[in-house]
Amino acid sequence: MTKLSTRQQKFLVALPVSWRTPLINICGSDYMEQLLIFLRLREAAGAKIYPQKKDILASLHATAFEDVKVVIVGQDPYHGPGQAHGLSFSVPPGIAIPPSLRNIFKELKQDLKIDSPKNGNLNNWAKQGVLLLNAILTVEAGAPAAHAGKGWELFTDEVIRQLVKRQKPLVIMLWGAYAQKKMQNLNVLVDRNKILILKAAHPSPLSVRGFLGCGHFSQANLFLNSQGLKPINWAEL
Repeated sequence: MTKLSTRQQKFLVALPVSWRTPLINICGSDYMEQLLIFLRLREAAGAKIYPQKKDILASLHATAFEDVKVVIVGQDPYHGPGQAHGLSFSVPPGIAIPPSLRNIFKELKQDLKIDSPKNGNLNNWAKQGVLLLNAILTVEAGAPAAHAGKGWELFTDEVIRQLVKRQKPLVIMLWGAYAQKKMQNLNVLVDRNKILILKAAHPSPLSVRGFLGCGHFSQANLFLNSQGLKPINWAEL
């Protein structure tokens, strides 16, 4: 790894302490430098970027590296006003629940008999060890996937890769072809005795028939119990 630029140093410092050592090499990479330059130029050009700068790394701040028990992989943040706050699929209190999240709550009801909550804030899942990770951590207003291919995917690949390398029990939920392809591209040895990979269709209304009935929430808890870990209280919302 070469010496970090000022931009890279600031980004590394913005990471929570528990994630700095696992991610130091990726933070010092050339493509991270190019990503940070891209974001600065888009901001200077007046682009409306979501989530707010303080929330871009919210998923990592909400769940410490050593505490991650479950990873739920999303694609990129919501691109409407007030929706994105740095946690995949989640929205702040007071914001209408988006269709994909509404379908996630339907599956919770079907799988664990948990009634749908009145808001879509998943922060309490994150506090219990559920890493709500988007593959791309920023987007522009009204322009889904506007920041695809700029370097975030490589950064979040490394997040998952480092979690797999911990050799600690982990559940990875892959909803949809995009998330499943991301896992395939990691090029990392997965110990199937310690890591449970669950696959289903995306909870989007376009593919929800392949998502409902997947039973991922109950399967995750059965696995965590079998590994001697406290299960997730999915009803805590």
